[in-house]
Amino acid sequence: MTQKLEALELRRMELHRRLQEIGDFRRGTVSANLRKCGKKNCVCAKAGHPGHPQYLWNTTRGSRSEARSLRLGPQVEKYETEVDNYRLFLEITRELVDINEKICDLRPIRQIEDEEE
Repeated sequence: MTQKLEALELRRMELHRRLQEIGDFRRGTVSANLRKCGKKNCVCAKAGHPGHPQYLWNTTRGSRSEARSLRLGPQVEKYETEVDNYRLFLEITRELVDINEKICDLRPIRQIEDEEE
């Protein structure tokens, strides 16, 4: 039992280390929507053209939703990295909670030494 407890504690320390390495993160999603700009001479006005991509970051906080337009290039990459880091954060914290519950189950309960306690 102590070997299993030690292995779980080592795994927990590893998860704490991974949390420190995540860096910046934000919740939400980054999506690309295709839209026509409305200019008559634009390539998107031709038949069969799907339209220009518009990149959006969306999230919901409580009952409020928030959206932000993103510029193609470094801004989209930054937001995608931060959203990916948030997913990693969630994955690690879920495993951390599972490991901690197993550790709690394995820890011995303090014995009562005095009958009046």
